[in-house]
Amino acid sequence: MKNTRTLAVVLLLCTIFCGYAMADRAVNATPETQGITTATMVICEGTVTHSASGVWQQSSEQMGDLPLSAGESMYIMSYTQDMIADQGYTEFTDQKALDTAAKVANQNNFESTTMLDFIGGPTGYVDYEESTLIDGAGTSSSGSDSLICPFGAASVDTIPAFCNIVEMGGSFSGSKVTLISEVEERHVAASADVPVTLGYEFTVRDAEGRAAGWMNAHLMEGRGNNTLPSADIVYNERTDAAGTIGTFYKRFTYDSGVRRA
Repeated sequence: MKNTRTLAVVLLLCTIFCGYAMADRAVNATPETQGITTATMVICEGTVTHSASGVWQQSSEQMGDLPLSAGESMYIMSYTQDMIADQGYTEFTDQKALDTAAKVANQNNFESTTMLDFIGGPTGYVDYEESTLIDGAGTSSSGSDSLICPFGAASVDTIPAFCNIVEMGGSFSGSKVTLISEVEERHVAASADVPVTLGYEFTVRDAEGRAAGWMNAHLMEGRGNNTLPSADIVYNERTDAAGTIGTFYKRFTYDSGVRRA
């Protein structure tokens, strides 16, 4: 009986992480698209500071008109990163890419990769914190107008209304660390065949200090043309470690759509 209950809990958590019951409908791209890429590399004995932030809002219709119109979907994606390494030896590399064009299932609209090595002096320390968020909502729409796959369109007459928000992040504060973080996000696609995704991976090794990783999600999904939710999931997870840290690893994945690979 105990093993059966354990398996049930594991299956429930897998369902939550993968967004099985959710059906985000990606927003379509604007006629003109933008791309931003950055690359940073610093090797320094002394003090290094770095910050990055961005907020991207996009609607399939016209932004600012509320309530949402029939068949409309709207997304807000945000990202923040702050780091200060003081009185120590720092090796820091960072790459970011943002592309507002429509993506397919193996591509992303936003990506970030960060690597940090820090060894502090007698009074040296490093503070690092990062978080990413995706907030999407949409009214019900016709499946035949939203899906390329003819079998999917035949089996899903109506893509229901949804309202989903997911946040992921990690942080470290201490005197010594090797840190790696990765972010992958997608919410712009040409059709509902491509699911919305958000992934975050955070690794801390050979460290002295405090590390944390967290995920917060509130997911609501309807059925047909109903205006009240048929599923409501709230999920929160956080892990903290303090002291001499050999390995601290967190990976979160949110994947939601009518069709998922």
